[in-house]
Amino acid sequence: MEKKTNILIERSDCILYYADLDLTNEHGAGWIGGNAPVLFDDPSNLIHELDPKYVFYLSLKHPFKPDSMISIFIPEDRDKHLENNIYPNCAVKVIEHPTSAESTNNTFANSNLIKHIISDGQLCNDEKSMDRPFLIKAGGTPRLIQNEDYYFAKLKEESLSFFVQVDEDGYPETLIQADGSYPFYFGSLYIFGKAETEFTHPIAGFWQFS
Repeated sequence: MEKKTNILIERSDCILYYADLDLTNEHGAGWIGGNAPVLFDDPSNLIHELDPKYVFYLSLKHPFKPDSMISIFIPEDRDKHLENNIYPNCAVKVIEHPTSAESTNNTFANSNLIKHIISDGQLCNDEKSMDRPFLIKAGGTPRLIQNEDYYFAKLKEESLSFFVQVDEDGYPETLIQADGSYPFYFGSLYIFGKAETEFTHPIAGFWQFS
């Protein structure tokens, strides 16, 4: 409980994650690139009904719910992705779901990304994390690229709190295909949600780049 309080309430600590090309690591916290979780093979799943089509980005074990994961999908249409980057119109889809293995079906695979395992999280002082590279940061305070109030306006109205940041500055050189592009234009994605007794209803708050 104290750990969770420091991460989500006092915001003095955070959890940092990194990407690892060692695919034999079965004890990681998820994966980036590769195929979506097998859960999304079901044709009735929401992702199949969306227009335009989406591609898979990453899946992360929920830091505070042992039986849950968070999966992120981004629009295949780069113009739609670029033009809709702030809540409530952010086109990125963040879905919390029961823990699920990676599918063998490549329906949602992003050809620009080479699959990497996401390492187990490391507890870190939030202030110190501001000077460290990372792929994912859970809790603490976000490290912003653009500190403008309009990114947070609607989120504050709805009492949504910062939850997770995915930072492309933390990509290893092996993650992007040689002829590929960065999904967030070498930027960061910021995920928010409801911080009550548990952190629930994660959504894409915004993403930004320099």
